[in-house]
Amino acid sequence: MDLLSGTYLLAVLLACIVFQSGAQEKNYTVREELPENVLIGNLLKDLNLTLDPDVPLSSPLQFKLVYKTGDVPLVRVEENTGEIFTTANRIDREKLCSGIFSENRCFYEVEVAVLPDEVFRLVKIRFLIEDINDNAPLFPSTVINISIPENTAINSRYSVPSAIDPDIGVNGIQHYELLKPKTAPKRTFGSITNDQGQNVFGLDIIETPEGDKWPQLIVQQILDREQKDTYVMKIKVEDGGNPPRSSTAILQVTVTDVNDNRPVFKENDIEVSVPENAPVGTSVSQLHATDADLGSNAQIHFYFSNQISGLAKRLFAIDNATGLITIREPLDREESPVHKLTVLASDGSSTPSRATVTVNVTDINDNVPSIDTRYIINPVNGTVLLSEKAPLNTKIALITVMDKDADLNGKVTCFTDHDVPFRLKPVFDNQFLLETATFLDYEATREYAIKIVASDSGKPPLNQSAMLLIKIKDENDNAPVFTQPIIGLSIPENNAPGTQLTKISATDADSGRNAEISYILGSDAPPIFNLDRRTGILTAVRKLDREKQDRYSFTVLAKDNGMPPLQTNATVTVSVLDQNDNSPAFTHNEYNFYVPENLPMYGTVGLITVTDADSGENAAVTLSILNGRDNFIIDPLTGVIRPNITFDREQQGSYTFQVKAVDGGRVQRSSTAKVTINVVDVNDNRPVFVIPSSNYSYELVPTSTSPGAVVTKVFAVDNDTGMNAELRYSIIGGNSRGLFTIDQLTGNITLKEKVITSDHGLHRLVIKVNDLGQPESLYTIALVHLFVNETVTNSSYIQELVRRNMETPVGQNIGDGDITPQTNDYVKIIIAIIAGTMTVILVIFVTALVRCRQTPRHKVVQKNKQSGEWVSPNQENRQIKKKKKKKKRSPKSLLLNFVTIEESKPDDPGHEHINGTLDIPVELEEQTMGKYNWATTPTTFKPDSPDLAKHYKSASPQPTFQIKPETPVPPKKHHVIQELPLDNTFVVGCDSLSKCSSSSSDPYSVSECSCQGGFKTPGPIHTRQL
Repeated sequence: MDLLSGTYLLAVLLACIVFQSGAQEKNYTVREELPENVLIGNLLKDLNLTLDPDVPLSSPLQFKLVYKTGDVPLVRVEENTGEIFTTANRIDREKLCSGIFSENRCFYEVEVAVLPDEVFRLVKIRFLIEDINDNAPLFPSTVINISIPENTAINSRYSVPSAIDPDIGVNGIQHYELLKPKTAPKRTFGSITNDQGQNVFGLDIIETPEGDKWPQLIVQQILDREQKDTYVMKIKVEDGGNPPRSSTAILQVTVTDVNDNRPVFKENDIEVSVPENAPVGTSVSQLHATDADLGSNAQIHFYFSNQISGLAKRLFAIDNATGLITIREPLDREESPVHKLTVLASDGSSTPSRATVTVNVTDINDNVPSIDTRYIINPVNGTVLLSEKAPLNTKIALITVMDKDADLNGKVTCFTDHDVPFRLKPVFDNQFLLETATFLDYEATREYAIKIVASDSGKPPLNQSAMLLIKIKDENDNAPVFTQPIIGLSIPENNAPGTQLTKISATDADSGRNAEISYILGSDAPPIFNLDRRTGILTAVRKLDREKQDRYSFTVLAKDNGMPPLQTNATVTVSVLDQNDNSPAFTHNEYNFYVPENLPMYGTVGLITVTDADSGENAAVTLSILNGRDNFIIDPLTGVIRPNITFDREQQGSYTFQVKAVDGGRVQRSSTAKVTINVVDVNDNRPVFVIPSSNYSYELVPTSTSPGAVVTKVFAVDNDTGMNAELRYSIIGGNSRGLFTIDQLTGNITLKEKVITSDHGLHRLVIKVNDLGQPESLYTIALVHLFVNETVTNSSYIQELVRRNMETPVGQNIGDGDITPQTNDYVKIIIAIIAGTMTVILVIFVTALVRCRQTPRHKVVQKNKQSGEWVSPNQENRQIKKKKKKKKRSPKSLLLNFVTIEESKPDDPGHEHINGTLDIPVELEEQTMGKYNWATTPTTFKPDSPDLAKHYKSASPQPTFQIKPETPVPPKKHHVIQELPLDNTFVVGCDSLSKCSSSSSDPYSVSECSCQGGFKTPGPIHTRQL
């Protein structure tokens, strides 16, 4: 029970191993000698092969017969259907299984690979060859001689040599018989014919334990050698086939003398073991036999039975006299491991004794393993071609190893002798599949010579090797590689068309067409370039112009000729080198600058911007003035124009000269532009009253004057021009009752309301005239006395009132109507005291105020002087060579005393509020002018004037800079020093400001000029105040 359980477990284990390795076995039974194209079976159906629809196949299902190169297959397998057919090579069981007489032991084996790899399995097919009766039984010889003693008893049996039939089973030997003669017997002396022999002898068949049928001749009558010593008969042997096959032989029986004791062997069955490497002549076995007879009948003769195989007769020899069996030829266990020797011992009697000697040839490790390679992938000229894209576990060949030795000497292991991307996968005991173990790479290794080694387990082990050549087929799996991924070129401009720029090169690790590279320009490449597809030479088909484009960047492609093609790209950058082929270019052909007349020497007039489309030294522009008469200087690098003179608009209103620009090329190029500098008026003159001619004059206003009537007029003039000379009049004091009003444009003073009694008397109006100059207007104050009464009865008295009024503070209104000739002296005394007191207080206050102002003003002047010296670009030119002449002062008749104007708050919104102290005398008028606010943008220049400083930063090749204000020595006539900003440039402007309307609110507006041009938006102004 334990043995059966172990066998069952072993069978299950083997089945699992076979299933996991993808191997199967299938048995078929086929008769021998079948004609061609006889269907034997269908593997697809017989193996129950079903395809999983969810598993994609790389190729259709295929059945491939695996056989050794040079073998002639006895069957063929349809690759698409798996059907098995016979071939033109007939199956001969007797040839295929010679020496095998068992009906169930003749097999023919083949292997079939089921492809592709997704469903791969290896099927071992065993064909059991059925025997047919295609061979007739044959006797060893056509004449069989048998000797029978004459005293043989009836029913004695004598062995007749058996016939041999290669067929087995029912087709083998089934029957022996003695044939009756067809003609009458012929009698001769001492002999008898066949019929007599047939009657004397009979034939019987004995079946051995091995199933062999031995014929025996039975003596049916008493023999008498003296009457007949020889009998000749015909014996027939017949098999059991349908139809049966047979043969005959002559059986000749010789009657001999009597010897009634036969030899007796000491041992009838002897088994010995002899190593297969035993030398020739080695004793195998010594037979011993005895005979009870005496004399010649006791002499024993040993010999082999004719029933032993021819191989045994060839390998062994027996000494006829001694019975010693020796080795005649070298033994080979692999040829036959067991030999059965039938030895007969005869003393001359009719029946010899029989003994069987079984010789077991023991194994010696004298056979190297054999390697049988059967290709699944058909080789070409002995070499397997395998794509480098072959997947893992791709089956290449079936390797069968065998060793004819036995036991450990015949146990073979198989392996490769070095590290290769292939492996041997066991499928059966002695069979291995050679398959890929890793992914292949043609570029790394193009071919493999795989040495397969088979080694047995003998001591010492014997080895055998076989070479299997595999060439890797290149696939297009490598894209071209550029020698430089980024190709930088520097090419001078103005090149000749077709000039070669460079040669682009790439390599491809593949071979053949897969390594043939074509060069192509990318889609972003400009049409100015051309790339030769074959050589990779990059050329420029047209002339390059750096000023249009100084740099090109595009891609180039390297594409191989594989299927599908692979490609890669590289970036080409072409830098166009400059040549001096462009002249300097001014931003305008003509420049118009507007500068204030108080611009100091070496102040900034404006900026000339020049560009050069070239680069480097070719674009390094130097500026110079051609015909400026040394009135102006220009910075050769920055283009800043500065005056070398002081301006006076009244003497010269504009300057014109040429500016030349020269670049720094080896062959210099130049250009010129016209520059016009227009001197702009500065609001540096206060308005001057002409009417009234004196502050001591007065006018009579009759009480009958109608409202709206002009009672008097004031008129002032301004030596400036434009808006600086536009004047506006206003009443800022003395009109507390609102009796009078003034026209701000004409200066006409009119009566606003009808005069009443309370309005009689002297009225003092404080009249202010101011210009519209920018950034701050200048003004002058005059006193207008109006005496409201019917008539002037006492002019000297009125003059005295006027004189007294001059001593009255400006903020205090007079002319309340109660000051009449009838005013008593007491009132006059009170007024005089008050006036005197106020005058003394005023003088003290003014004196203290002047003292206080002188100290901080001195400090400010010193501080501004030091600051000006620090920012002045030229310390040697800080002093102004000339000073403008002082303008004429106002007439002496306009001199006034110091007057303190208190803040008044009239109900009339038309009155202006005056604060602080007004210095009325002309000598101090300059001190009372409004200070220029440098933080504001001057309206002297159009707001939309061009900002050439901004333009210079964006277009000029020279570095940007900040122009600092300078501190010149102030001329006496100027109260405000203004540095002209860089935006003070009017392009193609009017020739003079006189062409513009003076009625505009902007004295320098060109909106009404009969010319073209414009201003850019002004930038920040750098100013300072003295």
